[in-house]
Amino acid sequence: MLKKKRLFTPGPTPLLPAAQVAMAAANMHHRTAEFRQLYRRTLADLKEFIGTANDVLLLASSGTGAMEAAVTNLTSPGDKVVVLTAGKFGERWRDLAKTFGCAVEIVSADYGETFANGAIQAALSEDARAVFVQATESSTGARHDVRAIGELVRSHAPKAMLVVDAITGLGTTRLAVDECGVDVIIGGSQKALMVPPGLAYMAVSERAWRRMEETSSLRYYFDLRKERKAAAKGESAFTPATSLVAAMAAALDYLRDAGGGSVAAGRDLLVENAETCAAMTRAAAVALDLKLFAPRSPAAALTAILPPAGVESGNIVAGLRQQFGAIAANGQGEMKGQLFRIAHIGYYDYLDTIGIIGALEQVLVSLDARVELGHGLRAAQEVYAQRGTRESVAAH
Repeated sequence: MLKKKRLFTPGPTPLLPAAQVAMAAANMHHRTAEFRQLYRRTLADLKEFIGTANDVLLLASSGTGAMEAAVTNLTSPGDKVVVLTAGKFGERWRDLAKTFGCAVEIVSADYGETFANGAIQAALSEDARAVFVQATESSTGARHDVRAIGELVRSHAPKAMLVVDAITGLGTTRLAVDECGVDVIIGGSQKALMVPPGLAYMAVSERAWRRMEETSSLRYYFDLRKERKAAAKGESAFTPATSLVAAMAAALDYLRDAGGGSVAAGRDLLVENAETCAAMTRAAAVALDLKLFAPRSPAAALTAILPPAGVESGNIVAGLRQQFGAIAANGQGEMKGQLFRIAHIGYYDYLDTIGIIGALEQVLVSLDARVELGHGLRAAQEVYAQRGTRESVAAH
């Protein structure tokens, strides 16, 4: 049979065709009126997508570049910072903070879990300068409660900057960014916005801008003050990824069109699409007697699933790829072989969800797992029917 390659990974994600066309057609110099107009419009649309009144910046980097920028711009060597970690990307916050000389207080939860409020509160103090957390821990499929964390930070560490890696959270989770007291929130082009990797974006509060005048960590390319000054003129401080900016502008236009003229309404449809596809996938996994890795706080961006007893998750990932051209994700680090991850993010819809569930059933049968064909599909379809047939942005 033919095999059409499809991405079911948490990033990169399936690309929006209009974004691909815009990227291919982008042929402009970055110091021209044409590009300045595009850049200003993209930054304004990103503000609406994020849902913030704060300044938004674009960086030609992966999301990790923006994470590093948050650490270097908001801290000085020796500063106490609190890192909430429950997976590989929480550990990235830990490693970045230690690299730049911060005194790191760790609040940890088991992989697949989220944090106890009491443990967070115990780590917070008046001298804490920053708190770093994920909105979604994409290595485990768990979602953290940013609103609750924000309330704790404001109550017990009011001088601390709350920094949220929402690289897989934006566009898959309802995040009231300003209301939650988030000082920096970070996104990436290769996730819900359906664009190739290479752009990070971030919203920065006025409080955070004031902090940057006090900090002493070294930074040059990732000096956010340079980017803010350049953005005010419709430019970037350094050479931008012009074709990716054009692609992102097209993706935001697509959301605006889906939302009846509102980028925010289009984003809400995108979130609802991810929530529905995730609920379908979780129901299918349970119907197939598979255990969810993060059952108590599941993300909408992706679902992490434990393989049947005696089956290595890498064999499921390989079977999906070899039999159907479906690219799912294995576990990361020490979780490799112990779980597999199916994402519901990017240019992704109901039919993609049904397709990956049907493929998963076939692969499990080929691995001699005790699976009744059709059970997962039926459970997924029942969830979709129960949630109604609201139009999803990915099918717009």
